[in-house]
Amino acid sequence: MRVLFVGDVVGRPGRSAVRALLPGLRSGLGVDLAILNGENAAGGAGLTAEIAHELHAAGADVVTNGNHVWDQRQFVKEIDGLDFCVRPLNLPRGVPGRGWVIARDVLVVNAIGRTFMAPADDPFRAIDALLEELGTAAPRVRVLDWHAEATSEKVAMGWHLDGRFSAVLGSHTHVATADARVLPRGTALVTDTGMVGPRDSVLGMDPSIIVERFTTGMPRRFEVASGPVVFNSVLVDLDDATGTARSIERVDRLWEGG
Repeated sequence: MRVLFVGDVVGRPGRSAVRALLPGLRSGLGVDLAILNGENAAGGAGLTAEIAHELHAAGADVVTNGNHVWDQRQFVKEIDGLDFCVRPLNLPRGVPGRGWVIARDVLVVNAIGRTFMAPADDPFRAIDALLEELGTAAPRVRVLDWHAEATSEKVAMGWHLDGRFSAVLGSHTHVATADARVLPRGTALVTDTGMVGPRDSVLGMDPSIIVERFTTGMPRRFEVASGPVVFNSVLVDLDDATGTARSIERVDRLWEGG
């Protein structure tokens, strides 16, 4: 089993790069399951059903989310109709959507951190409770999109789930980290996968706007940058029988457009 996890897709440039690159990566790398974080795919903030279907058609078997899941108001009513789309598991009870899905006999979970983030339920206990609830019905191969800010919290989750999840794959910061490894009990871990967004930007946004916000303290609407797009992802090679990871490696590309 080979799982490709694609980092946060930013706006139209990111979606264009996904359409251009993901099909070829799937075939060239022998990918069995592709998971993609789409929480910034709609203009850099949020997701819509139309865009989720676009990403799904491009080759994403599962589309995950994060702290921007409700930025597009219409998505609140749309998410329940998307069986391939998940939102953070540890949001308050009663919110729309689902926090996990089983796709191609793989349990895919989305969870959000609490350090330097908006309030949310305890992600560690939420995932423990899910595993207890599923019991023997849980597939052996289990992947977590761990959408969090603090590197300490993200690495801690890897150790918490070592041997119980096949992969704990970080998202949210849009900055790819160089710490991909397999933990002692067989869980693949990376602090952050990165993004699919404009290279010449600040986390995918127009740098002049972000610099102005920092230097003046005045609010300005974010705008997605333009130019070449970085495509950040990780490929995890898993043992189907045990659910443990054999390896994790970065898969990074630069898409010039066209």
